[in-house]
Amino acid sequence: MSRSRRIAVVAVFAMTVVSSVATTASANEAAPVITRAGLDPALVEGRGATVAFLEQEAENAVTNGQRIGPSREAYTLPAEASGRTAVRLAEAGQYVEFRLSRPANALTLRYSIPDAVGGGGITAPLDVLINGKNRHTMTLTSEFAWLYGMYPFSNDPNVNPHPGWWKPEPDPVAKPFRPNHFYDEQRLLLGKTYQAGDRIRFKVPANSPADWYVLDLADFELAKAPAKQPRNSLSVVTFGADPTGRRDAAPAIERTIAVAKALKMKVFIPAGTFQVNRHIVVDRVTIQGAGNWWTIIKGKVLPLPAPAPDKSIHSAPGFYGKYADAGGSTNVHLSDFAIESDVRERIDTDQVNGIGGAIGGGSTIERLYIRHTKVGIWLDGPMSGLTIRDNLIVDSIADGMNLHLGVSHVRATNNFVRNSGDDGLAMWSEANEQGLVNHDNVYDHNTVQTPVLANNIAIYGGRDNAVTDNLVADPIREGSTLQAGSRFNSTPFEGKLVFARNTTVRGGPRDLNWNIGLGAIWLYALQSDMEARIEITDSSFLDSTYNAFMFVVDWPVKDQYEVTNVVVRNVKVDGTGTNVVNARVGGWASFENVDARNVGAPFVNNCGTFQFDGTPEFDVRLIGDSNDGNWTTGATGPTLCDDRPVVVPAPPPSPW
Repeated sequence: MSRSRRIAVVAVFAMTVVSSVATTASANEAAPVITRAGLDPALVEGRGATVAFLEQEAENAVTNGQRIGPSREAYTLPAEASGRTAVRLAEAGQYVEFRLSRPANALTLRYSIPDAVGGGGITAPLDVLINGKNRHTMTLTSEFAWLYGMYPFSNDPNVNPHPGWWKPEPDPVAKPFRPNHFYDEQRLLLGKTYQAGDRIRFKVPANSPADWYVLDLADFELAKAPAKQPRNSLSVVTFGADPTGRRDAAPAIERTIAVAKALKMKVFIPAGTFQVNRHIVVDRVTIQGAGNWWTIIKGKVLPLPAPAPDKSIHSAPGFYGKYADAGGSTNVHLSDFAIESDVRERIDTDQVNGIGGAIGGGSTIERLYIRHTKVGIWLDGPMSGLTIRDNLIVDSIADGMNLHLGVSHVRATNNFVRNSGDDGLAMWSEANEQGLVNHDNVYDHNTVQTPVLANNIAIYGGRDNAVTDNLVADPIREGSTLQAGSRFNSTPFEGKLVFARNTTVRGGPRDLNWNIGLGAIWLYALQSDMEARIEITDSSFLDSTYNAFMFVVDWPVKDQYEVTNVVVRNVKVDGTGTNVVNARVGGWASFENVDARNVGAPFVNNCGTFQFDGTPEFDVRLIGDSNDGNWTTGATGPTLCDDRPVVVPAPPPSPW
């Protein structure tokens, strides 16, 4: 191992808790442990997306490797793992072995391997044995992982902090500086259907170029056979599209679209890999694949000869509606294919997203698998009327999904998002001269796991939006599981914002810049008062690292903005490292039938605006005797405000 690589590895693992053996090889007859967001599925029943696969965590499987974690410290491999634990394999012959709980013919492996010495990633083989026999060799890569430094991040492990930017780390900083985004995932079709009880082993081969492998989890699925061409459709192969991926298929796909629209027919993309390196613009057209395991739109990020009108300097595969200033697109239906891009760095002016533009007017986006894009789905309004459902968005450099600028009447439901580089799901009602606001949108029944930066689900301004029935887990830094924020030049909140029937898991991480713990849900008044009604109801907050609820304002504007009119009702809090409520702003919220247990500090930590004049500036209104737990301790008296309470890790969540 070179000295440079040793430095990178030590930097990551110095903050890693390592235990000996996760599950001994003698336990190879143990029943498979199925989880959702690293928990017993019974604890999160009814929340999040219904998906075709079953999740198994590596730390629950049979292995002769080392378990790393649990740890929630940012910039470490355990913190970015699902459930904050994983398994490290460092020698030839070491393995993790899963046992199928039901028939499967396909799997997804979430893993990390080292970066190259100078950045840019490496590739390394990993053998897949089924019932003891070598069946496949996966070629893993770290080319899409390992970012460093400060926003917008770098692929260079030797990058320095931005000159003049404040940071908590003292100079000179250790290198690599702030390594993150360690994980990637890869799909594998097994070639046949294996049965419940069959054993799938991932084993390190001899002479691997990777000094270590970290396996986080595997998802096992019974993928459906590729769909046949539907009636009243035209195949892109008929118009010259190459299903082997060797030749550019974009012109043939566009020819098919033009003829299909003229004949009022659908476009069919059969099983195969189709090379596309730019946007396919869609309007009033239906494009259907053979299934997202079978139809793969794959391409590279390529430099443009000159900046595009949208300020992009690169092209990449994606399906885009017309931009709003060109009238937007309507009656677009995209389904049943994968978009595999090649985005490895974050350039915010680049339109290198999987789905983009303005797509509304009764459109649908369904059953797509979107991977290695900047953003999976980024829509710029004004636009209205779209359903986004049953999609998988993974390994994006920035957001998983963002509804931006005057977007209305969009429902995103039953989507699965993992390993986004920024907010998993966001609604950003950015202020504008036209007075447009995001309104009447819903995020429901989605699962969002391990966003490397920011929040699982975030709402920035807008009117009458809702976040319901979601499962959100394992945020890493500078955000949490749920947020409503007056920030990023958003419009003020209006009408009513609803958070209902959500389950958060291991939310409320430490904010590294403020050096304080956030809440599993946090309301942040940075740029205006938050006075619209916000309802947080019928939800469960499980195993929060710090707080369950946080109400906060930034210090320079602490006497300008308040958070008011918040109603919390019928909520269960099982485990907080510190408080149930942490208030660092003026305003008020009411709490009714909020039951809490396994709380690491006084229930209410009320610093308000830090005036300390004897009356808290934030009014915690406890409705009657409906709240179970020790709510009165800490609400008044000498424990009124503890700026940085000691964290007491909570026991694992259990049935209420």
